[in-house]
Amino acid sequence: MRVRFAPSPTGFLHIGGLRTALYNYLLARKHGGVFILRIEDTDRSRFVPEAEQDILDCLAWAGLEFDQGPEKEGDCGPYHQSKRSTLYEAAADTLVESGNAYIAFDTAEEIEVMRERHRTQDNPSPRYDLITRSEMSNSLTLSAQEVERRVGSGEPHVVRLLVQPGKSVQFDDFVRGTVTFESDTVDDQILVKSDGLPTYHLANIVDDHEMGITHVIRGEEWLPSTPKHILLYEALGWTAPRMAHLPLILSPTGGKLSKRNAEKQGIPVTVRQYRDAGYEPHAVVNFLAMLGWNPGDERELFSLEELVEAFSLERVGQAGVQFDLQKLSWYNQNYLRGRSSADIAGQMHPRITEQFGECSLESVVAAIDLMKERMVYAHDILEAAFLFERPLAYDEKSVKKKWKEDSGDLLKSFTRVLESTQHWTSDGLESALQSAIAELDIGVGQLMFPVRLALSGQPSGPGLYDMMVYFGRAETLFRLNDAAQRLP
Repeated sequence: MRVRFAPSPTGFLHIGGLRTALYNYLLARKHGGVFILRIEDTDRSRFVPEAEQDILDCLAWAGLEFDQGPEKEGDCGPYHQSKRSTLYEAAADTLVESGNAYIAFDTAEEIEVMRERHRTQDNPSPRYDLITRSEMSNSLTLSAQEVERRVGSGEPHVVRLLVQPGKSVQFDDFVRGTVTFESDTVDDQILVKSDGLPTYHLANIVDDHEMGITHVIRGEEWLPSTPKHILLYEALGWTAPRMAHLPLILSPTGGKLSKRNAEKQGIPVTVRQYRDAGYEPHAVVNFLAMLGWNPGDERELFSLEELVEAFSLERVGQAGVQFDLQKLSWYNQNYLRGRSSADIAGQMHPRITEQFGECSLESVVAAIDLMKERMVYAHDILEAAFLFERPLAYDEKSVKKKWKEDSGDLLKSFTRVLESTQHWTSDGLESALQSAIAELDIGVGQLMFPVRLALSGQPSGPGLYDMMVYFGRAETLFRLNDAAQRLP
């Protein structure tokens, strides 16, 4: 089994592109096959110089290691289409010589005039096909001498696929079953552009054949192009690979998750955005795997190795799947909880010291221990500023609502109890607070709320006793006394 991920470097890698890469990777690893990365860079008008490095970086971030590709040469390189032009030229020549393709000299203006002439209510977008090709300037309507003269003089021209009418183009799709198109609905697709470069359709077929690709897994948006590809395979005398067209990824409000649609709803569309936003790569991979595929049981959390073991194209559905950021956050929280506090602390320690000043790695580990169950992203620890610096202010709404006239005095009474507490542990501090409540003859909330507010400046947060253990006796007493003095 040989599969490929073949992105175009026309922009940063789309999150849907990463799903396509993932499914190809899983299939190859499941069957001991080869996973190839091919850069389809023939569209020079839309080429983005930094896009290829972004593709490489994003695949590495997601843990999807390819077997052959740029900087990892194999037996079928090079892996940039821009370096494989002789293969496309040979294929185009073969198609023209066999009568399966022809040379066309029509300008964009002439084609538009033709379309305007044939445009009707029933046919709003006329094609360059059997009906119209006979009235255009091409090697089917011109003499061989005229064609040779025009080509020799350097007149711009393209090579088009000659689509014969009345044919049924049929193929078996892993996801959609048997798919049939009528050749009458297929236009005479351009195979070589006037600049001499191949279009996606020709280069894609030639490369898949030359690289021995056995299975093509790609998005549903390529389904209408498949009959053209099947016809090209037949014209070249090659066997087409097996096909699988993945369901569309839909925005939360419906419709394809396009860049414009996503931006309107505040949804990141590039893998780089998810990486920079602090998402765990394993969470993103697990989430994408479930966008269109299901394991056949109730499991939702998988490691990459477990996904390889469970994956099959037969369990990929046809219906479009909605992109749910809340579900991705759920995955992220679960994967974050699975990481050790020391691992997260190592990641966040430089940013914490940059934001709050020097602090030990051990204290950051302890802070992560305290907050991990409440964190969705590793950088959420930065929002718990009270763990690294004393509160500069207290939550105004909470002060107005719950800070009473006697709250300051209650804090002072509690500090006297804490000063003599022998066991500075969660259990020991809980006993101390219960003793203070009994001694003062008050409700639990009357003391717990001002203590929490004094320690963190916030009405909610991690466990109160665990927080006091984290701060230690001296810092806890200082914050309680400080709040008692500063708050009215």
